Amino acid sequence: MRVHLAVYARGLRRHSTYRAATAAGALTNAVFGAINAMVLLSVFEARPQINGYDAGDAVTQVFVGQMLLTVTMIISVAPSLDLAEHIRTGEIATDLLRPLSLQGWWLSQDLGRATFGLLFRGAPVFAVGLILFDATLPGGVGDALAFLVSVALAALVGFGLRYLYSLSGFWILDTRGVWMVTGLIGPIAAGMLLPLALFPTAIGDTLRLLPWASMVQIPTEILLGKDTLPGGGAFGGLALQAFWAVVLLALGAWLSTVATRRVVVQGG
Repeated sequence: MRVHLAVYARGLRRHSTYRAATAAGALTNAVFGAINAMVLLSVFEARPQINGYDAGDAVTQVFVGQMLLTVTMIISVAPSLDLAEHIRTGEIATDLLRPLSLQGWWLSQDLGRATFGLLFRGAPVFAVGLILFDATLPGGVGDALAFLVSVALAALVGFGLRYLYSLSGFWILDTRGVWMVTGLIGPIAAGMLLPLALFPTAIGDTLRLLPWASMVQIPTEILLGKDTLPGGGAFGGLALQAFWAVVLLALGAWLSTVATRRVVVQGG
């Protein structure tokens, strides 16, 4: 456990080094959030309610999405986990020599990155939404705790998906095509670009059950206290996120074992 914590701290320190890049990224997220929010406000001027969402809900989702962008790395058409490059270059051999599981090492490091991104890039961006657009805050301590747990689960789901994208490099060697496709599909299925409530009901309900929705749509609905969550409340939403986190991490652990055998067979 101490090794995992050390790797976590290493990931946090690594990303805290690039302070100018962090500030520039936060500014970029805030600008894109403001643009998206103004577009949605125009939509809701014509129709104040859409499937239980009003203008305030939509604006809140925009800034929750921007806040979680660096936590989940959902918009990424290039590999956002160094593991993909390690597999391509052969550096993965060094990773496999470490006295930790491959997935455990990269998860610890990525959670350090996600923590820094949430605190020093995501939180300031959400503050812009609060100041300029009156985004919604949790209604009480219980709601705030549920939202924080949801954010943590969103980080696990985001890592689980990106880890699987990276592992595909053991079979196809160059994973850039996988990242490009998922980097375009993921934000739509997650509710990052447009709240799933604005989709036709059947499509929105289906997308809400997929793992991508656990990175933006479900945390937002937990924050807003929506009854559209699976099970009708925050507990159901958290249960769905936990389900996908467990499934993706378990699948990643199994594929890591399969991939390691492949490396040995290839003489790597």
